[in-house]
Amino acid sequence: MKFVVKVGGAALQDDTLLHRVARSVTTLAEDGHQVALVHGGGVQLTKLLAQMGKKSEFVAGLRITDAETRDAALMVLGGRVNKSLVAALTQCGQSAMGLTGGDGHVFRARKKITNPDLGFVGEIAATDPKWLDAIWTMGAVPVISSIALGFDGEYYNINADEMASACAICTHADALIFLTDVPGVKGADGNILRWLSLKAIPALEQSEVVSGGMLPKLAACKAALLGGVKRVRILPAQSASVLPDLLNSRITDGTEVIAA
Repeated sequence: MKFVVKVGGAALQDDTLLHRVARSVTTLAEDGHQVALVHGGGVQLTKLLAQMGKKSEFVAGLRITDAETRDAALMVLGGRVNKSLVAALTQCGQSAMGLTGGDGHVFRARKKITNPDLGFVGEIAATDPKWLDAIWTMGAVPVISSIALGFDGEYYNINADEMASACAICTHADALIFLTDVPGVKGADGNILRWLSLKAIPALEQSEVVSGGMLPKLAACKAALLGGVKRVRILPAQSASVLPDLLNSRITDGTEVIAA
């Protein structure tokens, strides 16, 4: 079966969490599954920008990205963060191949049209998974940073949740899992929703029960389900060890997003 796992936030900074994610992905691969690991790195990027004297600003969970910020994102996401994940998988005995969405034209981007303008923030315009298939054929795990090349020759910063959703759709993945810093999606009463249907999401957004970075995440969940992905789950990174049991055991952690 095919899994797309998106990881970001604390799991990319905490060595213990990082190893837990890498160990679980390795177990999935050893069990014969094809796994793609998609990552962000917003916290690391924010830290570097602060060192450069640049303030990070966000609109609806998306980073305003000028040319200098885009170049920093390419360096941080496509470089240090990507290679730290490759190293973690290798330590677990699993070969991995790191790449950006621009490598091999796996993901092509176009500028995201927004008001206000977000600069070099893109959205996925086309996909070609042949290089992911080639990496899987070699028994490795593709590790994909959320940067994609536009048809205009510019690199664009892509929301990692959107990248993961596009990856799951184009590879016809059986499951898409978002590993997060939060325990799941909270309802109006503050409790974690174990199940969340697509038809219930607009009300949560309108009442601002969900906001910020959860907005693009839920949009990515919706796109994946409508694109044919069978299972979509938002799971706390602390619970990454349950990943190998996701399809054959009752998992109570996180929030399962369903089409019904």
